[in-house]
Formats: sequence, C-alpha cells, structure tokens
Amino acid sequence: MTEETKPTEAGGEDSRQQIVDMGSGCVKTEDGVIHTLTIVGQIEGHQEAPDGAKTTKYEHVLPLLAALEENDETDGLLVLLNTMGGDIEAGLAIAEMIAGMSKPTVSLVLGGGHSIGVPLAVAAKESFIVPSGAMTIHPVRLNGLVIGVSQTFHYFERIQDRICAFVTRNSRISREEFEHLMLNTGEMAADVGSVIYGEEAVRMGLIDHLGGLSDALACLHARMRAAKE
Repeated sequence: MTEETKPTEAGGEDSRQQIVDMGSGCVKTEDGVIHTLTIVGQIEGHQEAPDGAKTTKYEHVLPLLAALEENDETDGLLVLLNTMGGDIEAGLAIAEMIAGMSKPTVSLVLGGGHSIGVPLAVAAKESFIVPSGAMTIHPVRLNGLVIGVSQTFHYFERIQDRICAFVTRNSRISREEFEHLMLNTGEMAADVGSVIYGEEAVRMGLIDHLGGLSDALACLHARMRAAKE
C-alpha cells in the first residue's frame, strides 16, 4: 500500500474516543470516508439490560445513523454484526434506519446474527457473512407477564409478520422458506427455529455473499466509487 492510498483515521482523538464510547469510528480512504458501526451483544430497548451484559443501545445508534446520512463528509457505512438478539422494536428500528439510507451500506455477520440480528444483517444494500458465522431464526418471544388470550397470539403473529416482511423485502429468500426456518421443530433440541451457517445462508438467499472483512470493504469501496460517478 503506497503512502498516498494508506487509510488515515478521520477525527484523530475524537474518533478514537468514539470507538471506546460507541463501538464506531471513521477511516479516510482514497474513495472517501467509511464509518464503521458495530452492533454487538444484546440490542437494548426501552428496558436496560442487566449489569455486565454487552449491549447496543438504540438511543445511541438511531441519531448516529441520521447524522451519517446528513453528513457530507461520510461516504459509506460498514456494519459489523455479532449480536445475540434483544428488543424487537429497537432492533427493527435500527434495521429500518439502515435500509432507508441513501449512502452505500454493507453489513458483515461475524460471530452470529441471532433473532433480530437477521433483519439487521439484511438491512444493508449488500450483506456478507463469514464461513463460521451463524444466523439464528426463531419465533417471537416476550419476557414478563403474558395473558393467555387470543389477542396475545394475534399480537405475536403481527410482530412476526413485520419481521418476515422486512427480511424478505431486503433479501432474496422467499417468505415461505423464511417462515419454515422460523417455525422448524426439528433443528433445535429444546426450541423452535433454525440455525444456518455462512454458505447455507448465502445459498438460501438470506445473505448476499460469503466472505470476510476485505471482501466487505472491497464491495463498499466499489459502491462508493459508483455513487460518486
């Protein structure tokens, strides 16, 4: 890599502090500035997660995404995913924000995309998964008091319908196949759902490409150059 094309950190000390505080940072390259956002652990919603839990707070991510969309100095977004799920409403809100961005966006599933992590993975314009990455797909769950009436089950169905609609709208998997994965009873020993890994996720059309960090960055650079042209 020559001195002219070597990436340099944008923002200096402020950028380093942003990595510490929010798990995100900017890098300036010859094709423009790339903002990297990590979505890890549990997606925290209206209720705070227990002490010691790794979380991604939606009240941090939503205004950050809005600022990136409006910032003329940001040319592309790389989303690194290793999430165990979490609050459905908060996760879907983040996914809708990413899907609604006009700037080039690429996601990379590293360890896992559990539950609401699936919509987050497909929200970018192009998605990647590493060979060892896992996508866990299962029905909606709720913690706390559940009233055993028909309205509760109808509410579950409507939430699942929103998730299925988002995933199938932003990927190549069919609704029938996605719902089959979600309601599969033969995959997990004590649960309902499916775990699919890198190559299988691509073959099913849930994720666009099998690859690692360099592949995801190459795709993002190509999209940034095309956007400028």
